[in-house]
Amino acid sequence: MFITYDNKKHKKDILEKTSRVELNTIYGKGAKNKLIHADNLSALKMLLDDYSGKVDLIYIDPPFATNGHFKISEDRANTISSSNGDAIAYSDILVGADFLEFLRERLIFLRELLSERGSIYLHIDYKIGHYVKLIMDEVFGREMFRNDITRIKCNPKNFHRKAYGNIKDLILFYSKSETPIWNDPHLPFSEEDEDRLFKKIDKDGRRYTTIPLHAPGETSNGNTGKKWKGMMPPKGRHWRSEPVVLEELDKQGLIEWSSNGVPRKKIFLDEKDGKKMQDIWEFKDPQYPQYPTEKSLDLLKFIVEASSNESGLVLDCFCGSGTTLVAAQSLNRNWIGIDKSEPAIKVVQKRLSDLPSSLFSKVEYEFLKQAN
Repeated sequence: MFITYDNKKHKKDILEKTSRVELNTIYGKGAKNKLIHADNLSALKMLLDDYSGKVDLIYIDPPFATNGHFKISEDRANTISSSNGDAIAYSDILVGADFLEFLRERLIFLRELLSERGSIYLHIDYKIGHYVKLIMDEVFGREMFRNDITRIKCNPKNFHRKAYGNIKDLILFYSKSETPIWNDPHLPFSEEDEDRLFKKIDKDGRRYTTIPLHAPGETSNGNTGKKWKGMMPPKGRHWRSEPVVLEELDKQGLIEWSSNGVPRKKIFLDEKDGKKMQDIWEFKDPQYPQYPTEKSLDLLKFIVEASSNESGLVLDCFCGSGTTLVAAQSLNRNWIGIDKSEPAIKVVQKRLSDLPSSLFSKVEYEFLKQAN
């Protein structure tokens, strides 16, 4: 099922007829990391020459079709340029079908740049996000949709409009294949989690819980359907492990027997990495941002760690304040950032140069300081 609108172009025309321009590489020309000042559509086409199928992670926070202008305050503008008064950081004036096609064109190039194990996270507003999901289903394939993540962005607000307050936006997470890079992120257990989930304490003071030794599904053949200690698994179920493994667990004291002879496996708190991250995230944006719509650094670090490996390549073609690039540099990933806003480029340069010099090679850091 595809969304249709009047100005929709053929994919082939987008790939072949998009103009090529010489890239204005502000930082990193000839190096692994690049900051590019350009319209991102033409820049993405140029990047195909060297990076087709090589990008492991894409995060983008595009305009939200708000039909407005976003400015940097006078104080902030004066720290990054010689202009006086408020500076327009970027304009978000495309709406409706024009906005959807603007985004679709870029997503088509981004898919070409993704590696086979690559993923894309697209950050979008709740008002337009459902339409954007249809575009992403078309470009990446509905079967490559992995999550619709709810991101809590701020504290509750007391709007006077006749609707529920809005404290969230959306992140649409897709991969290029069924085997994306995935580092299975976990969160630490809170004290409440520990008390609720690991209620038992053994003789050594270790907290633990227990789980059944069997799982759903019968096996007509195979060892997991055979007797263990004279018992068969319950009807419609099979042992989680072969009887020989269960016997070894029992010898090690890792099986707890109830008073009526029901065995369960012990799971210890100190052997768990934490609780699996779910699809509601609370990463609030900076209270005093350096750039309009600047996103939480913790949010970007979390995404970078989850869906890329060290020395992998991360791309943000709406890089704005550069949070994605700062996260990637801090976590030893390579990166490419693109933005057409001069104030954005200057903010990115400043933020990168404020990072510890130990995160850069000597040549990179000296270049950053000179450029800034």
